[in-house]
Amino acid sequence: MRLFIVRHGETVWNAEGRFQGQIDTDLNEKGLSQAEGVAAYLKGHPFESIISSTLSRAHVTAQKIAAACNIASVRVVPQFTEINHGEWEGCLADGIRAQWPDMLDTWHAEPHTVTMPGKGGENLQQIYDRVVPALSALENELSGDVCLVAHDAVIKVMLCYWLEAPLSSFWRFQVGNCSLSIVNLEKGKPPRIPLFGYTGFLDTGFSQPEQKGL
Repeated sequence: MRLFIVRHGETVWNAEGRFQGQIDTDLNEKGLSQAEGVAAYLKGHPFESIISSTLSRAHVTAQKIAAACNIASVRVVPQFTEINHGEWEGCLADGIRAQWPDMLDTWHAEPHTVTMPGKGGENLQQIYDRVVPALSALENELSGDVCLVAHDAVIKVMLCYWLEAPLSSFWRFQVGNCSLSIVNLEKGKPPRIPLFGYTGFLDTGFSQPEQKGL
């Protein structure tokens, strides 16, 4: 299986720098344009399946790709939904720092040690524990090219898994909105990543702004 991984397009909360997890935010005008851009880049590709998380920002991005590739429907897999930020959902970094200064610093220095505060708040190991079995199920079921539209934390955790890197490596990856990565997954062989975080089709140049709400 060859997995094409796309992060969803930009939302208002991305632009504002708010922590965005499982609250269902929509793509903004720029995000819709980005989704159309990646869809145009992938136009006509013979995907065996197109998959997204349950959240509309990923699902709408996936629908754009499906339409461009003449795929009838998008398959929703809940395990690929973004991390639950708990009480940080919708907050700006400055507000979080005022209430949880030590935890925010730890999140940026040792992300693998932090469980998001409040009801439903998750940690990276929980993301790993739901994402990896879902990936294995896809590998067992599908053999062709598959497009997966997911989220920043989910994609970074998957990269840690494929590269056999500890979850403490989380911040070593930068995954832009509507960036495209490709992972070759062949049984009996280690994963190979021939493309990572590509956004050339969006005319973004060689630098990506670092989002604050992460």
